[in-house]
Amino acid sequence: MRYPFIEEHHKTWPVRVMCRVLLVTAAGFYKWRQQRRLGPSRREVNRLQLLEQIRDLHQRSSGRYGSPRVHRALRRQNRRCSRKTVEKLMRQNQIRSKRTRRWRVRTTDSNHPHPIAPNRLDRRFNQPQKQRQLNAVWAADITYVPTRQGWLYLAAVMDLCSRRIVGWATSDRLPAQLPIAALQQAISRRRPHQLPHPLLHHSDRGVQYACVNTSGF
Repeated sequence: MRYPFIEEHHKTWPVRVMCRVLLVTAAGFYKWRQQRRLGPSRREVNRLQLLEQIRDLHQRSSGRYGSPRVHRALRRQNRRCSRKTVEKLMRQNQIRSKRTRRWRVRTTDSNHPHPIAPNRLDRRFNQPQKQRQLNAVWAADITYVPTRQGWLYLAAVMDLCSRRIVGWATSDRLPAQLPIAALQQAISRRRPHQLPHPLLHHSDRGVQYACVNTSGF
């Protein structure tokens, strides 16, 4: 803004006086004037072309791409540029990625009238090596996986000794039969009733684990 001001008023006040007041050098002003007369430099043209490509890729992604993904897309188009240059141009021109809202599905509902079993494991998920024993403690939980058809619920049973999933089941709904199906699979595989030691089955206090079983299991 200072160089254009000096150019506009150079017939009113001396150039060197205006440069001194505006804290710029006269050499810098004359260099700017010469570049302006010659037109944009090759570097400036390349920068504007790169900025146009960045805008195009950003619009094609519906505004989701940030500088890392824009840079990768440019490299796929054989455009040589650094990631820092892309980041700087996007920041200077206020080209930002849209932050997608992360939806969280509630799988644990502990606000229910069903009885709660005592917490015998007491968060001792990592026991000492000497005390570890297969089929001594199973931990059960429910999670969810996004798919094109919607959320897929996954109930799993893990052996805390081997950290292996010994039973699992999936459903597009969240009924009480889902964790029961996972437990049935674990029992059929490991046959805990034939073990010489007791087995502890641990889960959270969700309604699926605490409600009355009506599946006949």
